Amino acid sequence: MSKRPIIIDTDPGIDDALAIAIALFSEELDVKLITTVAGNVGIDLVTHNALRLLKYFEREDIPVAKGAGSPLIREFEDASNVHGKTGMEGFDFEEPTQTVIKENAVDAMRNTILNSDEKITLVPIGPLTNIALLLKTYPEVKENIEEIVLMGGSASRGNKGVMSEFNIASDPEAAYMVFHSGVKLTMVGLDVGLNALVLPEDSEAIKDMNKTGKMAYCLFKKYRGGSFNTGLKMYDSSAIAYLLRPDMFEVQETYIDVELAGSMTAGCTLVDLRGYLGKENNATACLGIDADAFRKWFVESIKKCI
Repeated sequence: MSKRPIIIDTDPGIDDALAIAIALFSEELDVKLITTVAGNVGIDLVTHNALRLLKYFEREDIPVAKGAGSPLIREFEDASNVHGKTGMEGFDFEEPTQTVIKENAVDAMRNTILNSDEKITLVPIGPLTNIALLLKTYPEVKENIEEIVLMGGSASRGNKGVMSEFNIASDPEAAYMVFHSGVKLTMVGLDVGLNALVLPEDSEAIKDMNKTGKMAYCLFKKYRGGSFNTGLKMYDSSAIAYLLRPDMFEVQETYIDVELAGSMTAGCTLVDLRGYLGKENNATACLGIDADAFRKWFVESIKKCI
């Protein structure tokens, strides 16, 4: 069975690290490229973190391209309060021998997409700056994109603003461009991540399982996406879960827009589940997840890693 080719656009990030691990060792996914974007911490740190992860996972064959260091228009604000100052505090990684490729993230994505014999799925698990720049600068790539499966947004409330999720709120203008790009899109939002939990017994189960489990356990001790004692939210892994186990999700085809002008709601994803706006559907919204199935899937996925 042929693997599904994907590009991961990421801002590692503790939950990003586990999403990347699961994708790398999945028998169904082929990670063609990893691109980085400023988000959880600054661009130099997230890029270094991506390289450190590939060194740890013994996958320095996968190219890494450095992307946008700030949103399209707004001031950059990181999430170091959740992920620590370096983005991945709590574990002593080896320094990578790999370096980023010469192409920037947008050009690297373009070339990977256009040179692929199969359509590529884009998996952004950070702010959407790189993806917006790609689709605006090189619209010809749309024909060879299978789908965009993104972690971001919310059909309810937020975790950065009252109504805005971090990845979308970090660059609302970029998100607006992506949602209005015409490319097939699935939003795996905050609503899902809140129930995509790793409970204390799961952390204990993976601790001595393998290298990846050891790393995860140490990083989880520093992660502020929930509580180590009551459950940690695996937002980014839920996007990988959708690729591999869509049966775990409650979904609805709908129209999604992004609020740009609201003085208190900028970055809010407006998910029009009842069709009030009379707009044509432009996305699939993930609204819920089978929490028990996710936990089992997560542990089994870590077991497949080194």
